[in-house]
Amino acid sequence: MSQLANLLTTLSLFCGFYSVLLSLSGQFTFSAYAIILSVVLDGFDGQVARKTQASSEFGKELDSLVDVVSFGIAPVLLGYIFIYRKFYFLAITVLFIYLLCAVIRLARYNIVTKACQDNCFNGLPTTVSGGILASFVLVCRYKEISAQSVNASFILLVLILACLMVSRIRYLNLDGLKKALGNMLKPVILALFFIFILALYFNKAGILLFSIFLIYLIFSPFVVKRLNNV
Repeated sequence: MSQLANLLTTLSLFCGFYSVLLSLSGQFTFSAYAIILSVVLDGFDGQVARKTQASSEFGKELDSLVDVVSFGIAPVLLGYIFIYRKFYFLAITVLFIYLLCAVIRLARYNIVTKACQDNCFNGLPTTVSGGILASFVLVCRYKEISAQSVNASFILLVLILACLMVSRIRYLNLDGLKKALGNMLKPVILALFFIFILALYFNKAGILLFSIFLIYLIFSPFVVKRLNNV
């Protein structure tokens, strides 16, 4: 069953790759959704590997390399082309720092033992940081926000995410999320799915996704602390 997990990882890579192509062709909304889909696939491949007990060093390395593309390069390129479109030294510098921190985060993850990541990650997961940048673009697509405000907000957001990825702040992983929600996990996922369909209908999906990622970003460390004190 390791083939199934690796297939999902490969599909995640395709989404990241396709997001890059969509960004280059100016289709920013679809590019952002390709990254969001990659986030979903990245969550599935890990769960499939665990449930089938098919985890391997190869799969772990493959997953990290895919994450560099899907949650490092793809959101960086999307944000840069969507917001700036031409050479802007400050943005290039900040986005490179983000990419570097994402690579460091993934390299550090690969050398940490599973026991140290039982219910949480050390540092913000690259999947979440990539999802935040993609959903930020979706929000900006449907909101009348001045270009100057978007520029400043984007650079600040990128710097915050870069710092959090290499920080020692602990964030929930999927196992920790299951433990925190217990029997409520499936109802919550189902409710979010229906809310997302409604949000799509009313062109509010970007706001919903951005809000979900921000809730995780802000409250996840407190939930981890509570779980560790139980």
